Amino acid sequence: MVDRDPPREPAPQLVFFDLDGTISRRDTLIGYVFGFARRRPSRLFGFLRVLPAVLAYALGRSDRGRLKGELLHHVMGGASREELAQWTAEYLPMLRERGLFPDALAAIDAHRRAGDHLVLMSATVDLYVPALAAALGFDDYRCSTVGFQGDRLEGRLISPNLRDEHKALALRELAACFPGRRLMGYGNSSADLPHLRLVDQAVLINPSPGLRKAAQGLPVVFKKWM
Repeated sequence: MVDRDPPREPAPQLVFFDLDGTISRRDTLIGYVFGFARRRPSRLFGFLRVLPAVLAYALGRSDRGRLKGELLHHVMGGASREELAQWTAEYLPMLRERGLFPDALAAIDAHRRAGDHLVLMSATVDLYVPALAAALGFDDYRCSTVGFQGDRLEGRLISPNLRDEHKALALRELAACFPGRRLMGYGNSSADLPHLRLVDQAVLINPSPGLRKAAQGLPVVFKKWM
């Protein structure tokens, strides 16, 4: 755990929520990129230009962060900040209506009413995570950062892809700003285990048998959200 001495205060807590598969039913970035391109059909051809990056990732010659950047670069690259903001404003209500677990929203609301400090922490990108965090009532967020050339999206990441140990580092940095707070974290995959090993209470959503086994030794609760 982070900073176990002195004992932590029981409340309010510092609570971290993963996004994809934890709050949302599926990958939000794919929906964001595909929805943008579907409304601008000429951009659909950009998916073909991503195929070499997909192959490189499949062969172990690249990583998720680079693949994510290539997807954004080839499909959405060149879009203006205004165009992106307009699409984000259109995308988020659709995501909230059909793409989020009601149980996740109830848990977020319960923590907010308890006075906990809520942090949305996701490997997806800052094109829409800040707006989503605000819409859901989070106090703070951490996510991957994409690059721009002036007013136009370049698309490749200019920060580490915020998953695995990078997410654990972000948790440590935030926890240092709230000394004495108990830490709680929600996740759904093995990529969340590095930062969930640092909290006082972990919650794994819809875990597979393999994830349950990997989480042995954690102070963990398993929940099924529909």
